[in-house]
Amino acid sequence: MRIDTALLLEWTVKSALIIITLLTGFAWLTYLERRILARIQVRIGPNRAGPFGLLQPIADGIKLVFKEELIPATADKLLFVLAPIITLVPALIILAVVPIGPEVTIFGRTIFLGLADGVNVGVLYLMAVSSISVYGIVIAGWSSNNKYALMGGLRSSAQMISYELALGLAFVGPILLAGSMSLRDIVVDQKALWYVVWQPIGFLVFLIAAIAEVNRAPFDMPEAEQELTAGYHVEYSGMKFALIFMAEYDKMIAVSVIAAALFLGGYWGPGVEQIPWLGPLYLFLKVLVVLLLMIWMRATLPRFRYDRLMAFGWKILLPLALLNVAVTAVVVVLGG
Repeated sequence: MRIDTALLLEWTVKSALIIITLLTGFAWLTYLERRILARIQVRIGPNRAGPFGLLQPIADGIKLVFKEELIPATADKLLFVLAPIITLVPALIILAVVPIGPEVTIFGRTIFLGLADGVNVGVLYLMAVSSISVYGIVIAGWSSNNKYALMGGLRSSAQMISYELALGLAFVGPILLAGSMSLRDIVVDQKALWYVVWQPIGFLVFLIAAIAEVNRAPFDMPEAEQELTAGYHVEYSGMKFALIFMAEYDKMIAVSVIAAALFLGGYWGPGVEQIPWLGPLYLFLKVLVVLLLMIWMRATLPRFRYDRLMAFGWKILLPLALLNVAVTAVVVVLGG
């Protein structure tokens, strides 16, 4: 089958832009988080490297590049090296099916602002890819041959399995309302009214489960330093350590983009039909709001006790997600 050269070039450019955006977004998100946390907790954040500390991510990157990397003598060396890569790759490819904006015309050619156009099982792709990263965390904990790292890996696997059930059910509401599993169809259907209006419980369940999926406070038990001395990544240093935390922050960005696409209208906003390039800007602003909410939660909420974290997932979040699906299904059938 012959592939159009222009189409291949378009895919390559789109893929590079998505990956570059995620990698640079990780760096500046760490700076934004540290500045906001300092403001909320009434202390001084990064302010030395460059004006207002804006060069702090670059300084951190240089430090990590030149930092000595150690591999424990009793570790499984192959898996120890592969684990950070397995953790990062899903975070970089998960946004392939999410529309970034509407169709635009460039040099006389109509281009869809998004990598994969017309994937009718986009939601299934999101669920499949998001579940892969747990393998990297578990392998990182096990291959280190450290009991604290192993305990963090086991906690992470149990937590992700528990909260992925509620996360998967949170996807069902938008699917039922749009009548499609295509992210493009779901976003287009929110042109008049965002799904968060019809699905406030679904949005809440998605947000809580997504925060638990990326091991963010107050659900960061796999890396609870008071108990596990940093958990599954305790033996990592240098660039391997950087890859693990790059995966965490890239997953934060990814779940924020998915939340915006499923519940907050995606790229839709005033004037998008007349000026399509406003679409990515509106999406960026919505993603920024979700990210600020995650940072705010980290600054204010204490960490869950592990047994209560698991009980919350199984006894409260999962029944709430099931109830939301049942009510949504009844409303769609009666109204349709």
